[in-house]
Order: sequence, then structure tokens, then C-alpha cells
Amino acid sequence: MRIFLVLIFVVTGCNVVDAQSIQKAVTDAYVVSRMVEKFHIQPRPLDDERSAAIFNELMEELDEQRIFFSQDDVKKLSAYRLQLDDQIKGKKSDFLQLLITTYQQRLQQADTMLDNICKTPFNFLLKEKYTVAEDTTYPANMQVMHAKMYKLLKLTVLAGLLEYNELAFPSKQPTKRLVDSLEPSLRKKANVTIKRSVKRVLQSPLGIEFMIGNMYCQALAVTYDPHTAYFSSDAKEEFESHLGKKPLEYGLTFSKDDEGHAQIEYLKPGSSAYQSGRLNQGDKIQSIQWEKKEPIDVADADVEEIERTLSTSGGNTVNITVKKADGTTRQVALHKERAAEQEDEEEDKVKSYILQGDRKIGYISLPAFYSDWEGTLGINGCANDVAKEIIKLKKENIEGLMIDLRYNGGGSLQEAVELSGIFIDAGPVAMLKYKAAPKPETLKDAVRGTIYDGPLLMLVNGFSASASEMVAAVMQDYHRALIVGSPTYGKATAQIVLPMDTTINLETYNGKTVASSYIKLTTSRLFRINGTTAQAHGVQPDISLPDLTDAAPEREVNEKYVLPPTTIDSNKYYKPLAPLPVAAADAVAKKEMAASPYFSYVQRYIEYTKTASVKKDISLHIEEAWMRKEAKHKQAEAIKEPKDEKAIYKVVKPATQKQREHDNELDGEWKENLLTDAYVKIAYQVLSTMKQ
Repeated sequence: MRIFLVLIFVVTGCNVVDAQSIQKAVTDAYVVSRMVEKFHIQPRPLDDERSAAIFNELMEELDEQRIFFSQDDVKKLSAYRLQLDDQIKGKKSDFLQLLITTYQQRLQQADTMLDNICKTPFNFLLKEKYTVAEDTTYPANMQVMHAKMYKLLKLTVLAGLLEYNELAFPSKQPTKRLVDSLEPSLRKKANVTIKRSVKRVLQSPLGIEFMIGNMYCQALAVTYDPHTAYFSSDAKEEFESHLGKKPLEYGLTFSKDDEGHAQIEYLKPGSSAYQSGRLNQGDKIQSIQWEKKEPIDVADADVEEIERTLSTSGGNTVNITVKKADGTTRQVALHKERAAEQEDEEEDKVKSYILQGDRKIGYISLPAFYSDWEGTLGINGCANDVAKEIIKLKKENIEGLMIDLRYNGGGSLQEAVELSGIFIDAGPVAMLKYKAAPKPETLKDAVRGTIYDGPLLMLVNGFSASASEMVAAVMQDYHRALIVGSPTYGKATAQIVLPMDTTINLETYNGKTVASSYIKLTTSRLFRINGTTAQAHGVQPDISLPDLTDAAPEREVNEKYVLPPTTIDSNKYYKPLAPLPVAAADAVAKKEMAASPYFSYVQRYIEYTKTASVKKDISLHIEEAWMRKEAKHKQAEAIKEPKDEKAIYKVVKPATQKQREHDNELDGEWKENLLTDAYVKIAYQVLSTMKQ
């Protein structure tokens, strides 16, 4: 159920500043179009079709629930629907100015409407419904907008009532007494929270022009393909942090206090928060104030809202006011800094275990293809980390190795090449095709020999993407490993992040230019050594296992602007090994899957989710809402995930694994998950049948 609090996500991060942001957006949009035309592997024309796509992206992003813009607003804005290509080429700002002005007015009206709506208690005995038609259309006028906002706000309060009732009185219908006692506080909370989100918009660091200008450039970029993107400097930092670069951060995390409000949980050593010397665990956040802006009262905000506020784009310096344990308040200035890496930051790095049963199988989790940003000859990259873990596992005399690439969204292509080289002798591993080059560039493992040559299996799913897919494809093409799981994401393109500058030479650019904005451009296609590609449809596993993610697939092929797959000639120096016993392994997997209650549950869940995703009118009558919730509970019970199956192996760490005090709790969670993971169990059974 989508409720009105979605508003918070939609409008966070805007405020009123001068027209410089608009002009910057206009200029940057023009530069985006020129850089795409010059460097993109398959540049789509900037024409009426692109214009309509940009318009649709912006409207969806700004007003996903169709609350703020009226039909008349949409009509006025739609005059530019097929003219945005001309606006961008001519560096014109007419559309942006109209969009920003209209959006500001509607937000201000929404703020007033919220107060008016929340003056009166909600009557949950009225036979009202929030209809699919209302949900999918813009309001005809201000009166209809008020009615829609009323229903969405009422739906928010109703959800809160039902949630409280379920916790306090399971299986009992909410009583009038409970509703009357909770409704006023829930109504006030909903109003305050949403109004605070609007204030957060108005008091954000760089303003509404900056926010919508960024969205304008991003909407243009994303319509070329799903991975071309426009970045502010903050967004670039965040993107690079996912590739292993240490992020800019204030250095504090939050937890809930007894009343559900945010309090400081942890101060990261070396960070701005830690070095201030004025913050302690348990301090409660009272207000957040950006430089030269008014403070935002967040005393009753939850953790998610605090984190969202502090992550606002453009905010690198902030004053926070905290309440100490003795009741006094203190204001502390914080700055985002790139803190030194601590040992406890290794949670997202490579991990290894031994699955000890009838056979001794090594297990390695690789969550991302993080790179060696420090330039220390690869010693901080993921490929080197995997090699270290393999050496530890080989000392334990493992009889097979499992590499877990599930949920690995990719990262450094060079790390993927180096990881592939761990398992194969020297040779080609993939091919990159650039726009200007007549022939593809071959990516090679140039180092003779392997670190591990025993039985190998790789686990993948629909969230294994990019570099993960490349490695899985290499192992499959060389017949080096069995690929087990569900089809991968389908991203077989490579990107480069560039400053906004059309004069850049891709061959000489060193990646170190500092700018106020950047573009991530798709500059090449990635091909398998057999000439095919994982683009759009992913790597098809040798052994297919149904996955919960199949219920609502979010793969490349489902993206609006996906680049279609193509083929090229295979690499003539590619020499695969002898075929693996796929049929025999698949038979083992099918037998185990047929006997597994978990995979029966997965099939039921997929069928249920597809039915439940169909939009329906939502009743705002409390008894009908409660009955609907109960019916959903019964459906959920019918497809409830089964209890853990009997363990077929023990999970232990390699004897040479370095132990640290803080490892114990996390290590226990990992071991428990590996004991009960149905996919790892089947992979273990399959590996146990493979010969050394």
C-alpha cells in the first residue's frame, strides 16, 4: 500500500535560491547532449521522442502520486512536452522556470491544505474509498486536489491505527475507544511529519532550482540508456563510494530511542563527529541547520528521516543541536570528511568460510567489485582479497570452491578481469567495443597459471550485474565453473565518469579533474569471448533455481531505455576447457529442489506476488480495512516461509583467518545464514558430485 508519507521522498531537497542554478542546469543540459553525441556508444537523437521522454521522467519524479500538479498545470507544462529538445539545444530556460514556479506554488498550497485537513478528526466509519482512478490521474482543480490529499492523509492515519492495533491486540478488530484515543495523535504526527518535509525542502542547502535543475539534467541523461547519468559533485562521491572509494561522511549513525525518535548510536573514530568531542552515544537530535539557513526542528523525527535530511545533496557543512542525558542542549558543527578506514569497515569486503560435511567445500562471498582507489598495485582490490582467501582455504584442503556473486551489482571491470585470471590460464576473457574503434578491444588475463584449479561453482541471481556477469560469463565460456541460480541482471555496457567538458580526450583523461558536475557515460559495450553478450537478458545459469526476486523482476530488460543486445565475431584465441558435467549436476539440483520446502514456498510466493500487485480500490472504512489486512495475513500464512531445514554441514572459519573481537556477532550471523541458505545447500550438493 502506498500511503501519503511517500511525499517525503518526492520533495526532499529543494529550496528557493537565485537564478544561477537555473542557468547552470540549462548549460549543463546542453553539455550533456553534446557529450552524449560525441562519446556515447549508441547516442539516441535529441528529438521530439527524447523530449517527451524527458518530460515524462520529470513529471514522474516530481509528482509520482499525482498530488501536486493539477490537470491545468499539466496542460500548461505539456506545451513544452515536444519542445524540450529545442530548449536544450538553444540553452533556453522557459520550461524550467515555469516548472519550478508551478511546483513551488503547489507545495505551498499543499502546506496550507494539510493544516486545514488536519483540523477535523477523520471519521473511519464513512464508506469512502481511494480509487485506482484517483491514484492514476492528476486532480482536475484545487477542490479535487484537497479531496485527494485528504484521502491520502486519512489512509496514512488508518495504516498507523491498524499497525498499532495489530501489535497491541492481535486478531482483534480495532475498537471505537482505541480509534478515538489514537486518531488525534496519529493525525497530528502525520501532519507534522509531512509539513516538516516541506520545510526541509525550503531550508535545504542549495534550493529548489538546484534540485529540479539536477533532475532536469538527470532526466535527459537517463533517457539515453539506464546507466548514463548526470552527477552533482555529491552524487559522484556517493557513486564512487560504492566502488570502494572511502565516502565523505559526518561519521555518526543513529538508532531509535524508547519512543521511536532518533538518537546517536555510534561515532566513527577519526570523523568530524568524533573529533568534535561534544557528542556522545545516546544524544538526541533536536534540530538540523544548514549554513545560512533556518534550523529544522527534528526532535520527534525517526532515524530514516534524520538520515534522509543529512544526506541532502549540497550539504557538506551542518549544525546539529542535541539534547544530552542531563537535559542540556548543545550545538555542534559537523563537516563531511573522508575518514581513515577502520578495521570494522570490512563488513562489505570479501569473506570466506568452510562448509564441512561429507565433503569440505570452500565458500567465498564477494559483495562488490571494489577497486584499489589508493593506487597500491592492486593490494586493496577485491581480486587480491579473493586470492588471499583462496590461499587460506587451500591450506584447509578444500575439495571444491563456491563463489557467491548474488546481489553483487558490479563495479571495477579491471578487478573482474583480474578475478577471472585467478581461475584460468592466460587468455582473453571479454571484448569491449567502443564507438570510434573499428575492432573490439580484447580484455586479457596476461598472467600465466592459476591460483585455484579445483571444482568451482558460482552463485548468481537477478541482482548480479555488470562485472559479476562478466566473471560468470567467462567461467561459463571456458567451462571453468558451473553457474547456478537465476538469470543475471543483464548489464553488459561500461561507463566512465567525466567532468562536464566536451573537449576531453578519453584516451588521455586521468580521472582527477575536479568539477561542480559530472556525467557518467556509456562509452562501450561488453561482449563475451564467444561474440555474444549478456546485455538485456543476462547470463543464463547452467543450473536454474527459482528466486524470490523473480516475483517482481528488476532486470535490465525491464528498463525503459535499455540498449538492445548485439553480437560480434568470437575471439579466435579463445580455447575452452572440456565441458563440465552440467546434465548430471542439474539432475542432482532438481532432486534436491523437489524435496525442499523452501523452493515450494518460492513458487507460491511468486504466484501470490503477481496477483497481489494488481491495483485495486482501497477502502478507508476501518472495518473493511481491518478485514482486508486480515485476509492478507491469511494469504501470507498460506505461503509462509518454511522453518529452517536440517543442516547438512558445519560452517567454520579457516584456521588462518585473522580474528578480531568485533567479528564474533557478525560471524555468528554469517554462519547461521550459511547453514540455512537453500541455494548454498544445493550448491554444496552439486559441488560434492564434481571431481577434483
